[in-house]
Amino acid sequence: MDSKKYHIPVLLKETIKYLITDINGIYIDATFGLGGHSSAILNKLSKNATLIAFDQDKKSIEKNLIKDKRFYLFHNNFVYIKKFLSNNKLLGKISGILVDLGLSYFQIKDYKRGFSNQIHCTLDMRMNQESCYSAQNVINDLSEDKLIYILREYGDFKNAKKIAKKILQYRNRKKILTSSDLKNIFFISGSFKRRKNFFSRLFQSIRIEVNDEINLLKKFLFQLNEILMLGGRIVILSYHSVEDRLIKNFLKKRLSSMINYNNNYDLFSFKMINKKVIKPTIKEINKNPRSRSAKLRIGEKIL
Repeated sequence: MDSKKYHIPVLLKETIKYLITDINGIYIDATFGLGGHSSAILNKLSKNATLIAFDQDKKSIEKNLIKDKRFYLFHNNFVYIKKFLSNNKLLGKISGILVDLGLSYFQIKDYKRGFSNQIHCTLDMRMNQESCYSAQNVINDLSEDKLIYILREYGDFKNAKKIAKKILQYRNRKKILTSSDLKNIFFISGSFKRRKNFFSRLFQSIRIEVNDEINLLKKFLFQLNEILMLGGRIVILSYHSVEDRLIKNFLKKRLSSMINYNNNYDLFSFKMINKKVIKPTIKEINKNPRSRSAKLRIGEKIL
């Protein structure tokens, strides 16, 4: 696959504008994907700057096309960035971090990965394929209470109990192994848009559980104070309300809904650069439909 042809970075102009405050600084692309954002960052930095990128998907690393002495790419989840920086004596020296929480094009279109709800494929959804926990484990092995929690918290389903019961009734007869198996459990009346929304949220909730996305995001956010230098920025793209609420609450210091790590809430102080969330224009959405649900928030470390 030609990654340049198919990968269109979301809100690229806005992301670079708010991320780079020092062209000589050290920056991090925490979710490398196919490298679209990284390439644009490097184009704006001086010859003395550094860009360090991470991705938990080995296929992203294998598809890297960037050859630049200022650029370093590592296979790891962003939750381990603090440890990496500590080992390399870079804690507190980072000018900015970019995080794009969306799926890469190649992850969606590689149907063996099982992310898509639009085609028959094996249920998998692992971003890190070295993990042993897949969508099949979520659907076939978790308790009813756990399924209800996942559907309610990660899919915003008000009828989570009803959906979970249908899944249990089906799996008691046979294992749910494919996207078609899962979709055939449900008859969704009404418009095409209503059915699409239901299955998007259903698959989203399972994917979040498979990859422990919300807990890892919480842990990552609580590392930012030590990672960033004073005035350093976090620029973060999210694609659903669960993530966006978490990010907004963190940047506004409303942390009561987040994990309380060592009772150190008072150590975090960020200001929101844009009080109003930034969304793609109609022009960008027409060019790149996958950007339609994107939300961009920017925070700056002030203490």
